[in-house]
Amino acid sequence: MRIKIIGGGPAGLYFSYLVKRQRPDFEVTLVERNPEGATFGFGVVFSDQALAFMAADDPETHDAILPAMETWRNLTLDLEGERIDIDGMGFAAIGRLELIQILTERARSVGIEPRFETEADDLSRLDDADLIVGADGLNSFIRGDGSEYGTEMPQLENRFIWYGTDRPFDTLTQSFRRSEDGPFNAHHYRYTPTLSTFIVETDEDTWQAAGFEGIGEAETKAYCENVFADVLQGHSLITNNSYWRRFPKLSCKSWHSGKHVLIGDAVHTAHFSIGSGTRLAMEDALALSKAMLATPDDIPAALAAYEAARKPITEKIVRAANTSAAWYEDFANHMELAPADFAYSYIQRSGRMDDERLQRLAPEFFATYSPHWNADAAGGQA
Repeated sequence: MRIKIIGGGPAGLYFSYLVKRQRPDFEVTLVERNPEGATFGFGVVFSDQALAFMAADDPETHDAILPAMETWRNLTLDLEGERIDIDGMGFAAIGRLELIQILTERARSVGIEPRFETEADDLSRLDDADLIVGADGLNSFIRGDGSEYGTEMPQLENRFIWYGTDRPFDTLTQSFRRSEDGPFNAHHYRYTPTLSTFIVETDEDTWQAAGFEGIGEAETKAYCENVFADVLQGHSLITNNSYWRRFPKLSCKSWHSGKHVLIGDAVHTAHFSIGSGTRLAMEDALALSKAMLATPDDIPAALAAYEAARKPITEKIVRAANTSAAWYEDFANHMELAPADFAYSYIQRSGRMDDERLQRLAPEFFATYSPHWNADAAGGQA
């Protein structure tokens, strides 16, 4: 079996390791266009149970990643200086580079040497492979124009920009502020004891009013530092390929075509507000490896089994992510609510949290703030 993997992110690296550790006789090649150690982004965040899928199937990798993660039990909302803590919303985060380094070493431990600085730009050069795995992200070369996969990729309206900062935050925090040009939101969380991810988001009208289209990286960074000056408390934002983007809602009707198969961000995206993108990518890798190992002599059957196992699970999470994203598209209007109502609106944003579940997961938050919701309902308020 000859397998070629395009993309050296978490999905591609993890799949290469999982297959090769079970079948050392397989010829597994992984190519990555960027140099080793050159990754974009800062930290990636997981729910506190997000690595549970790995603990049973791959305890060695689970145990290698866990000590490198920052963890916390609460989520914090900061509505223009009014802070609300929501207990029971545990998360964990790790630097994207550190995660990739760990997974690279796992791949090397089973005899795979990733080929960095290697561009995949000609499908005909891959024809000698029995299986070609597109783990090459949103702009996947393997997916191409998407016509074979029934690809759709509408974009959200809000703009966001990804920074880091050298201020470590105690919890995953959502900070909402207004500038003279309009409303802003920041998603921020620490991923090492001294560093945090800091994602700034705003709506299109505010983005235009602030003049971001006509200014450079330094001026954009300074503007964002000014908006969130009280949050940063004297610390600076850190850039790394930081530019304004709209979030793409990528989906594919089919996840494979012939001997080509897609995993991770090459086949689906989940809005960053629910922290599931990297988890989904690694779960795809695990599911594809299981399918390939179950029927290595029947690749079409393996790819069909992979898609059948993963697609319904992923679609459920992506639906929740899209519902959450819709809340953020309208976050300026939510900011008009009283803090208790704002918090309740936020916690309900993905459509998966009814009052019974909320009371069970976050009893302190529920006991403190639910009387406000009940009072509002009795008074006929929103």
